[in-house]
Amino acid sequence: MSKVTTAQLFKNIKTLVEQSKRELYVIANTTLTETYFHIGRLIVEYEQQGNNRAEYAKETLINLSAKLTAALGKGFSVDNLENMRKFYVVYKDDYLKHIGKNQKSETVSRKLSLSPFKLSWSHYIFLSNIENTIERKFYTIEANTENWSFRELKRQYESALFERLALSRNKAKVKELSKKGQVIEKPSDAVKDPYILEFLDLHEQDFYSESDLEKAIINKLEHFLLELGKGFLFVDRQKRIKMDGDDYKIDLVFYHRILRCFVLIDLKIGTLQHKDLGQMQMYVNYYDEEIKAEEENKTIGIILCKNKKESTIKYTLGKGNKQIFASKYRVFFPEKQILKLIREQ
Repeated sequence: MSKVTTAQLFKNIKTLVEQSKRELYVIANTTLTETYFHIGRLIVEYEQQGNNRAEYAKETLINLSAKLTAALGKGFSVDNLENMRKFYVVYKDDYLKHIGKNQKSETVSRKLSLSPFKLSWSHYIFLSNIENTIERKFYTIEANTENWSFRELKRQYESALFERLALSRNKAKVKELSKKGQVIEKPSDAVKDPYILEFLDLHEQDFYSESDLEKAIINKLEHFLLELGKGFLFVDRQKRIKMDGDDYKIDLVFYHRILRCFVLIDLKIGTLQHKDLGQMQMYVNYYDEEIKAEEENKTIGIILCKNKKESTIKYTLGKGNKQIFASKYRVFFPEKQILKLIREQ
């Protein structure tokens, strides 16, 4: 057994305590959320046995809030009690499906590992107010699997992530989003259109160049990776490649751990031209021949542009194209209603 120094002893104890604090926070958060769910259940069950008039229900919550606040302190305002009630109504079916119908009468003392509620109370208040069931379930799954903070959940919703993914899917595939979240099995699954880059704050500038766009992305790389979505890892910027004595630079290079391939991104601040597609085709071919390992999959190319013409893409790349994509980018949040209308057409 190797000798432990005083510094190592301090580090080991510090790590242990910090880990315990994180675990206690998770347990406390889960317990609190689970408690609020069951408070909502008790309120609904009380309402169902008596007068269902809205004014009666409101008066009940006012009286209940006053008594609970006097006895237990903060956290039981009328608004928060209404949030608990709505939380139960919205998530009761998911809850029962998760723990099994035979356990529906269990109290909050049951094993926390069985709890379906892993997000914070702020998450669930926000999610409960999403009226579209499919959309709400999608954001619940993604927030859980991707460990979104409340701020990131709100940002993804406001950037219309669900609508953007749904635009490229038929009705059956859209419904799948509510059951599995975003599943990435092929290159097109990892690509969005449009990409929302409001976090770059470029909308405040009258003019910016492609170089300005790239620098802004690098300065907000963590935000950009979140917008790209699951599986992306940053590799390089301004990647220099040499062919026949000529130098070329690829704006951004990423790797996708799920698809197991390189992803090349070129930035265009104007309308996409056929020469831009040809250049990306050259970059992708080069990476496939010279860079990628034999066991890795074919390289993906994404051109981010302000505008594009579908005919230009169709006739430049051909029907068999599965590697190169052109996506618009926006430096402001989109109108969610417009995206919904486009999807429903």
